[in-house]
Amino acid sequence: MANKTKAWKDRRRIAKMITTVENALPGHEKVLQDIYKKTGNAYIIGITGPPGAGKSSLTDALARAYIDMGKRVGVIAIDPTSPFSGGSILGDRIRMNELSTHPQMFIRSMGTRGQLGGLSAATHSAVMVLDACGADILFIETVGVGQSEVEIVKLADTVLMVMVPGLGDDIQTMKAGIMEIGDVFAVNKSDLPGADRTKLELKAMLSFLPPKEWRPPVCLVSATEKEGLEELMEAIDEHRTFQAEHGRLEQRRMRNAQEALLAILRDKMVERVTKDPRYEHLIEQIAEKEIDPYEAARQLMD
Repeated sequence: MANKTKAWKDRRRIAKMITTVENALPGHEKVLQDIYKKTGNAYIIGITGPPGAGKSSLTDALARAYIDMGKRVGVIAIDPTSPFSGGSILGDRIRMNELSTHPQMFIRSMGTRGQLGGLSAATHSAVMVLDACGADILFIETVGVGQSEVEIVKLADTVLMVMVPGLGDDIQTMKAGIMEIGDVFAVNKSDLPGADRTKLELKAMLSFLPPKEWRPPVCLVSATEKEGLEELMEAIDEHRTFQAEHGRLEQRRMRNAQEALLAILRDKMVERVTKDPRYEHLIEQIAEKEIDPYEAARQLMD
């Protein structure tokens, strides 16, 4: 515990490690290899939902509540990257500015850099760094869900889906895959009209999903008014307990480990084949219809 506390206090070292792995600087693989056996202690909560649902405000409120419980809390907030300039506003760091200086808190904003799925390509590496350095609770806040943004389920132990009143027909048009990744649902801004109706609509829609052992609870919260947070944290804790008692957490982390390995293999394979001297010539042949992409891929794999 003392070593974890010491590591958590060395904020400059943590920031430097995340920068190294995020930008794939020389030695980044060695950093991840050295810390790997120290990971697996933090509980990872993914926070996702439609844009404007108040994900940042809710993340901030939950982080404060866990800090009050004596927990070390890490937040990785993903912001969209401009397709034109390549820059990112990283607004979550600004919104959580007051909390960012707390000794029990470490916040890192990351741009997606064109990565689909609502996460940054380096999110997993940053999670490993904060986990190894002593985080008890880790929040990953996604850009905002769309049709393809379900990657958070490959990283989080519990996925918190944040909704807001007034979605109306939007709830009905959401893809089933997005609804299925939520382990706990929070209707934020519960002080607005229609919150109770939104809760009922969510419960009704969840009842049409394939039956599972865990039925996702729907909580009414107001991040700005600090209302409903205790109930929401209890729901998250109940999901954590359920997974531990039924072996689901181990299964989930096994699946996540598989995804991490496959991602590395894909990156390594792409890097290898694009350096192959035949690569450019095969692309020309594909463009000229002299060869099909499958045959080109076969030749590169051979």
